[in-house]
Amino acid sequence: MAHDFQAEREKMVEEQLIPRGISSASVLDAMRSVPRHAFIPENLHDCAYTDAPLPIGSGQTISQPYIVAYMTEQLAPFRGIKVLEIGTGSGYQAAVLHCLGCEVYTVELIEKLAVSAKKTFDVLGLADIKTKQGNGYSGWPEESQFDAIIVTAAPESIPIHLVEQLKDGGKMIVPVGRVHEVQSLRLLTKTEGQITEKELLLVRFVPMVK
Repeated sequence: MAHDFQAEREKMVEEQLIPRGISSASVLDAMRSVPRHAFIPENLHDCAYTDAPLPIGSGQTISQPYIVAYMTEQLAPFRGIKVLEIGTGSGYQAAVLHCLGCEVYTVELIEKLAVSAKKTFDVLGLADIKTKQGNGYSGWPEESQFDAIIVTAAPESIPIHLVEQLKDGGKMIVPVGRVHEVQSLRLLTKTEGQITEKELLLVRFVPMVK
């Protein structure tokens, strides 16, 4: 019988997430439930629940669990909302949002990763996550508007097309800054067509490319 890593997920939540301020019960439950090891290469399974980013191929990484939990909590998602993710990667963040009951649309530029993530979703019974291979700067205009947008790679400035696809009252979380430099994780809120920004953390993400 395959190891399900449940004890490791519980330890991750109790020792990494709660002590660092993640307090949303629903987010913590999702982090307990989603098998992070299923979204990384098998040779890295022993490292799956350490609080570190890990390589997933094609020069990309899976974010550390704390950052996934933090960005998710900042969006304050709830069951039934429509969420756009830019940067599917291995699919872990999308799976966490799906576990929270969100209607998830996720876009990945790199075809190999998009195909791999879709296969992982199918294996885990998450086939209703909508996937698309394409340019994240364009978003998913055919499916807009979105209640929330989460960007998991760093553009140098906030992509205007994503702002346009955000519903009034919606939130977008995005790391902004140049590659190889410290970036600013920002939370945007759209109110009556106007955007307000809040700087949250200094972070390092892979660049968002076209």
